Amino acid sequence: MRLKELLARSNALFILWAIIASFGAYFCMYAFRKPFSAGLYDGLQLGDISYKAVLIIAQVAGYTLSKFMGIRVISELKPGTRIAFVISLVVIAELALLGFGLVPHPYNFLFLFLNGLPLGMVWGVIFSFLEGRRFTEMLSIGLNISVIVASGILKTTYLEIHLSFPAISEFWMPALMGGLFLPFFLLFVWMLTFIPAPTKEDIRLRAERPPMTQADKKEVMKQFGFPVFCLVIFYGTIVVMRDFRDNFMIEIWNEIDAHWVSSVLTKTEMITGFIVLIIIGSLAFVTDNRKGFRITNFILLSGILLIGGATFLFEQKLISGFSWMLFLGMGLLLNYTLLQTVLFDRMIALYRIRANAGYFVYICESMGYMGSVGLLLYKEFFLKELSWSHVLMQFSYLLFGAGFLLLLLSNIYLARRADGQSPKNGSPIVVI
Repeated sequence: MRLKELLARSNALFILWAIIASFGAYFCMYAFRKPFSAGLYDGLQLGDISYKAVLIIAQVAGYTLSKFMGIRVISELKPGTRIAFVISLVVIAELALLGFGLVPHPYNFLFLFLNGLPLGMVWGVIFSFLEGRRFTEMLSIGLNISVIVASGILKTTYLEIHLSFPAISEFWMPALMGGLFLPFFLLFVWMLTFIPAPTKEDIRLRAERPPMTQADKKEVMKQFGFPVFCLVIFYGTIVVMRDFRDNFMIEIWNEIDAHWVSSVLTKTEMITGFIVLIIIGSLAFVTDNRKGFRITNFILLSGILLIGGATFLFEQKLISGFSWMLFLGMGLLLNYTLLQTVLFDRMIALYRIRANAGYFVYICESMGYMGSVGLLLYKEFFLKELSWSHVLMQFSYLLFGAGFLLLLLSNIYLARRADGQSPKNGSPIVVI
C-alpha cells in the first residue's frame, strides 16, 4: 500500500505524520532566521545605532516585505507548486547568510534583509497543507510548537556551539547554523509531500480552501472588513510584542536576572509549548464551529489577562523574573498561535467564506511586522535611556487594554451579522 493511501485511511497515522512534518519543517526554517540574534556584536555600530539593532531591523524589514508579498502569493498559491516554492525560499535565505559572513561590517546588514525576504512566506506554504480539515487544530500542533520552542532551542544551540568553537565569528555562525539544518529541512519537506488532500468530510465541516481570486478578496472585505480590521490590529500588536521579546530576550534576561544561564531560554519556551499544545490540540475535539469560535475568543481574552496580570505582579515584585517571562510568553504565544492557526480557520468554516486562512494571516502579519520595525526604530532614536524590560512592560499594558477593546468590537460585529445570516453551524456569541 502506498504511503499516501495509508495516511488517508488512518487518522492516527495521518495526524502524527502531519504534526512531525510541519513541526520539523518550520523548526528548521527558524535555523535560518533566528540564531543570529543570539550574538551580541559588542562594540559595533552603524552611525548612532548599535549594529545588532541594525541587523534585526534589516531582517525584520525583509520579513515584513515578505508578508506583504504573501498576501497575494500565499492566498493564490496552487497545491502543485508548493514544494518547489518552499525549498527555493530557504535556499535563498541560506545564500544570503553566506553573504552575511563573506561581506565585512558595516555592509553585510543588507544580506540579513535578503535573508528575511523569502522566509516570511514559509509559514503560509506549510500551513496550506494543514488548514481546512476537521483535525486542523490538532494537525497544527507541530507548527504551533515549533513557533514557540524553536527560537529558544536554536539560540541555546548557537550559544553552545559558539562557546565550543570560539574561533567562528558571529558573522559566520548564522550560515553554519543554516547549513547544519538544511538537510533536515529537506527531509521534513519530503514528508509534507505525502499529506493527502482534504476529504469530502473535511470540506463539509470546514469549507473548501481554494486559491483566491481578486473577486474573492473583494467580496471577503466587503462582508467582513470591520472585524478583520480589528483582528489585524490586535494580531499586529501581538506580533510586535512577540518579536520584540524574542529578538532582545538576551538583553531582557541580562536586566532582570544577572545570574541567568542559557538553558533558561529553552526551559521557559518548552513549558509554554507544552501548555499551548494541550490547549490548542483540545480544540480539535470541538466539532461545532460556533462553539469552537466562541471558545477560541474566550481563550484569547484569557491570554490578554495573563499578559497584563503577570506584568503587574512582576512590577510589584510579587513574582520572579523567570515567572514573568514564563507567564508573559504563555499568554503572548497562546494568543499568537490561536490567531494564526485557529481563529481564522474557524471563521472561514463558520461563515462558509470562499477564502483560505493564509490570506487573513498574511494581512495581519504584514501589519504586525511593519509595527516591529517601527518599534525598533522608535526604541533606538527616542528611548535610548529606557531599558529593554521596561519597553516590554509598557507594551504589555498597551496590549492588555487595546486587545480587550478590539476583541469586543470584533465579536459584537460578528454576532450582529450572524443574526441576519444564520450560518449553518449557528451564530457566534459575544464572549467578552
